[in-house]
Amino acid sequence: MRRPLVIAVAAALLCAGCSTADPGNRDKPATASPSSTSSSDPRSAVQAAVAALREKSAGFRQEVELEGGGQEYGLTVTGGFDFAADKGHVAVDLPGGAIDHSDQVFADGKIYISGAEGIDEGAWGVMPRDKAEAHYLLRAPLNDPEHVLVQIAAMREISQEGEENVQGVRAVHYRGILEHQTVTLRMAKDVRTKMDQARDMLGSNLPVFADAWVDGRGRLVQTRTSVNMSGTRATLTMALSDIGKPVRATVPRASDTVPVTEVGGILNG
Repeated sequence: MRRPLVIAVAAALLCAGCSTADPGNRDKPATASPSSTSSSDPRSAVQAAVAALREKSAGFRQEVELEGGGQEYGLTVTGGFDFAADKGHVAVDLPGGAIDHSDQVFADGKIYISGAEGIDEGAWGVMPRDKAEAHYLLRAPLNDPEHVLVQIAAMREISQEGEENVQGVRAVHYRGILEHQTVTLRMAKDVRTKMDQARDMLGSNLPVFADAWVDGRGRLVQTRTSVNMSGTRATLTMALSDIGKPVRATVPRASDTVPVTEVGGILNG
């Protein structure tokens, strides 16, 4: 009896709000070779790489893959972020969706949102960055890339999986798990309640894995978080590039903005 309930809860968390199917690439098993640059402390290596990136800027591309109820959905999140200055820009695309594109600008402790439910065309919603919440499993509040870094830094039971070619460089692959508190970080209350219910039904934390790839210069070049429960699957892969290059974020004019307290829709996490 417990198993069908868990599947139903997971499917609701992963795919609620998706309006169209757009098959994404399935996770493929890594073919790692033995590491020639092994670290005696994988956790420290990952945390150091995350901490270094949070003092710099980078371009990023996220591939979000969701599968449940016999359907697959895929969306992309691209942009640039100056983590040290807490500013950046994000574009989200869901081909064929009822709303297929959304933009976010992060600056001055606020997030500006266009192309979202309830926000008129040509207008920007604005809300405090620290008030944004996640509404789906493994999604960041309003696609905030720094949220992903916080979760990756909190990986537990980390192992070194060898070396792989990632983003055009040789990188050490680390794999760990995310604990329940990390998975539910900044989740909306109703979604967090469902997560708590799913954990209770399972009798253990949901099987959420995290991966990080760190190059020979100690730079984080790719991350991945994933969960797969009886065919209900979610994966978020974030590739990082142009580390250290300047990032610009154009803040909308005040006359074009309207205060909002919440932004929904699959595009906005």
